[in-house]
Amino acid sequence: MSVDRVEEVKEAQAAGGGAEAQAVTAALTYYPVAPGVRLNVRSGPATSYPIVKVLPEGTKVPIFCQTPGTSVSGPYGTTNIWDNIADGQFVSDAYVRTGSDGYVAPRCA
Repeated sequence: MSVDRVEEVKEAQAAGGGAEAQAVTAALTYYPVAPGVRLNVRSGPATSYPIVKVLPEGTKVPIFCQTPGTSVSGPYGTTNIWDNIADGQFVSDAYVRTGSDGYVAPRCA
């Protein structure tokens, strides 16, 4: 699902819901952030991008798309994959338990 598609769903939900918004929301998979980690969310797919917020311990995140960026080492290995969890919000896949060392979502456009 692209970020544009996410915006369409948000607009549909704001307009009163609808079957399409509910179906897309229900189809999202949420992945847990590594236990005991407060995860920095950045505005782009690299540690050089500003932190836009910090996710608390125990958070689960949707992954709308994934893109290569700077390499990061974390609880789930070393990777250059970054997960887009919302419009303008990225986290390193090294901190998200997806069950894969590769891509689990489409590449970001």
